[in-house]
Amino acid sequence: MDKINALRENIRQVFLGNEEAVEQIIRCLLARGHLLIEDVPGVGKTVLATAIARSVDCKFSRIQLTPDMIPADVLGVTIHDRTTGEFVLKKGPIFTNILLADEINRTTPRTQTALLEAMNEAQISIDGKIHKLDQPFMVLATQNPYEFEGTYLLPENQLDRFLMRIRLGYPDAEAERRILELRPAQGLLGALRPVLSPEQVVELQAEVDQVKLDRTLMEYIIAFANATREHPKIRVGLSPRGSLALAQAARATAFTEGRDNVIPEDILENVESVCSHRVITGSGLSAAGPEGAIELLQSILESIESPV
Repeated sequence: MDKINALRENIRQVFLGNEEAVEQIIRCLLARGHLLIEDVPGVGKTVLATAIARSVDCKFSRIQLTPDMIPADVLGVTIHDRTTGEFVLKKGPIFTNILLADEINRTTPRTQTALLEAMNEAQISIDGKIHKLDQPFMVLATQNPYEFEGTYLLPENQLDRFLMRIRLGYPDAEAERRILELRPAQGLLGALRPVLSPEQVVELQAEVDQVKLDRTLMEYIIAFANATREHPKIRVGLSPRGSLALAQAARATAFTEGRDNVIPEDILENVESVCSHRVITGSGLSAAGPEGAIELLQSILESIESPV
């Protein structure tokens, strides 16, 4: 717990907004997941993502995604070296441990799709050759709300690669006063020092895998997933990948709270962030916005008996 607390406090030095968002980004890292942060500009999406990246002493890359970018700008390209006569790989920013993909929905679907293999299998293919990525590997993506000008909807298969989708919301008055006083993005963020090594992160991820998930809780997740698949207002329910994601997020939640076993609250606490972007309602609300999906998921939870 000392390592987790040190990570928390380090991030909170510079991110002065939603404290639950700090917990979610830590859980996501420990669960080997990728995180999508969606909200209006100016609420601290990039500050939060950069804070966790700088809190871990590993490689960090940032891409400001724009409509004119192509996949090679993310992955890299093979070029001919005239001095040796060989083709060599000029690596793109994806060859890192933590990748901040800023405003991911401002680039085209073709470039968005370039991230799929890396997010799913921690490897990429360039000119028929497979390149393994270093561990830990995490994509932190930010996006503006879909109704903003110049944005492209993320396809469902891309959304499904993110373990969580969260929103930060506006800070309360006290937090905003501290932001005005400290201006963390200008000074504190640059001075942030790492508190964990890559090896320590990998060790913590392995410990999360050992957190016990009782059979009754597995059955609870399965019942919930099946209910989403059978609900008349949901066109595409929670997939087995979604069930796995919910279980792993619950394990990470238990671990960050100092327990070696999952309790029902660990599952319930993660349903919104893990599942709302994985189901498609009759109006396609998975891609467009989570509100309608969240209401349906909450009604489904109320209809399923929670294990004691």
